[in-house]
Amino acid sequence: MAKIVGVHGVGHQFKGENTLRAEWLPALKDGLVRAKHQLASDEDFLCAFYGDLFRPGGKGAMDPPYDASDVSEEWEREFLELWWREAARVDQTVVGPDARTKVSVPSIVQRALDALSQSPFFAGLAEHALIYDLKQVRRYLREPEVRREAGARVQRAIGSDTRVLVGHSLGSVVAYEALCAHPEWQVNVFVTLGSPLGIRNLIFEALDPAPRSGKGVWPPGIKQWVNIADGGDVVALVKELGPLFGPRVTDRRVDNGAKAHDATRYLTTQEVGDAVAIGL
Repeated sequence: MAKIVGVHGVGHQFKGENTLRAEWLPALKDGLVRAKHQLASDEDFLCAFYGDLFRPGGKGAMDPPYDASDVSEEWEREFLELWWREAARVDQTVVGPDARTKVSVPSIVQRALDALSQSPFFAGLAEHALIYDLKQVRRYLREPEVRREAGARVQRAIGSDTRVLVGHSLGSVVAYEALCAHPEWQVNVFVTLGSPLGIRNLIFEALDPAPRSGKGVWPPGIKQWVNIADGGDVVALVKELGPLFGPRVTDRRVDNGAKAHDATRYLTTQEVGDAVAIGL
């Protein structure tokens, strides 16, 4: 089995483990070069894939044509507003929810979608795709069968020689819960990239295992946890996880340019290379 396992986030329902590995492996190797390290073999890295759990069924499958009316659950509305507030915070060109506008839009959901569509962070992402990503997060947290199978995909990717687990975006939540469920794993370093683990009320309190006395449970088998976030990453709403999961979390900031949440931009950084090299 591989020494390094990567776990992806939302929006990959039409890809697969080999497609993602082809994207992530060169970026990971570039990050290791920055850290003056290299993989002994390309076979040392693989991706645990669960995106197909969200793939629409039927012939000619495509993303559902979601619009504002499909954001009906309170959880989804709250999460969308958090994205909106953070996008406005990191980019002054984005009109925030508290701003007065000349055009009256009755729906808070539609206002959020309109504002986010103007944000460079969500540039190029169609409204229906943004809603689909939002619903993937909710489905993982609310549908036990999806949660179990996603964790099982990570479990099947981990071997006795796996030393580093890298989770991006929602993948950091999937990886965290898998680590907590398997204290016997010999993983040295857990690396989280653009992680939403620290979002209170919507994700943090919904974790399995649940936080204790306001603190997240430390995955028992790991030696180090390195959390890396771009300051403009809207998904990583809480950039530092140390205050929630304990002082043993090492929080690092990076600059990924215009694509703040992009997994490959995270992977090419020296900060990721250093963390992976330590684990190896």
